[in-house]
Amino acid sequence: MRRLQNGEVFPSLDIPAVGGGTVQIPRSLRESYGVVLIYRGGWCPYCQAQLGGFQRASDKLAETGIKVIALSVDNEATTIGTIEKHKLRFPVGHSADADQVAALTGAYTNEVPRYLQSTGFLLDPDGRVLNAVYSSGPIGRLVAEDVIGMVTYLRSKS
Repeated sequence: MRRLQNGEVFPSLDIPAVGGGTVQIPRSLRESYGVVLIYRGGWCPYCQAQLGGFQRASDKLAETGIKVIALSVDNEATTIGTIEKHKLRFPVGHSADADQVAALTGAYTNEVPRYLQSTGFLLDPDGRVLNAVYSSGPIGRLVAEDVIGMVTYLRSKS
């Protein structure tokens, strides 16, 4: 499976949103730096820590001009539980098709049960990949502080 490379435009993904509609990636991140977090599921303690970390950093992320979107294969009810548990204020998509997302992004998958492994992308304001973090298991993922540091550095160079 081919992984996305730095400089490539992130593929268009429409993932069901809690309460109806869709989370449109990368369209809804345009004109901002964007983070796309693909997480394994609400059952994963590492994913919970990552989502909670991005929520705790939300003020600093906003000040730096970074928007965050997360998604998983979890159903809507489970996703609502994850949002409520961590008081997530960024969009979280549910019921993602693991095969479709993996084919478009190169994310690793788990066979049984079927889910996406943790994958994170930092996108520029034009939707191009600046950094991709692919994990084949529970550890190894984007961290909010690293994303803030990278965008702060990039802004200082422009």
